[in-house]
Amino acid sequence: MADQIYYSAVGRRKCAIARVRLIAGGNGSVIINGKPYTEVFSQSVYRSMITRPLALTETADKYNVSVKVLGGGVTGWSGAISLGIARALVKLNEGFKSLLRSENLLTRDARVKERKKPGLKRARKAPQYTKR
Repeated sequence: MADQIYYSAVGRRKCAIARVRLIAGGNGSVIINGKPYTEVFSQSVYRSMITRPLALTETADKYNVSVKVLGGGVTGWSGAISLGIARALVKLNEGFKSLLRSENLLTRDARVKERKKPGLKRARKAPQYTKR
């Protein structure tokens, strides 16, 4: 295990941080926090989001993916993992950069939850106005 060749990258989305390793000479398995990704993500939307960079570059069956994710929820996790895989693929082969960039897989989604403001109930929701 120590002498295996791998390419690593970090992906972030909302509060989630994913440390991704692409391990050469694999069979295409995706392991997230020690579990298969089909066990971690029950919805197919998240599964397809994670495997999209591998499918576009046609490297799904050539590498195993090992991921450690912390923070956030399933949406943040899947976005962070997808970005991490895309960045690792670019480290592996610079030729993938234009393809992944055109599909917006190398762009970090900067949208995060807005903070609550004083005098309001949530970030933007104001208390109900009463005239009398």
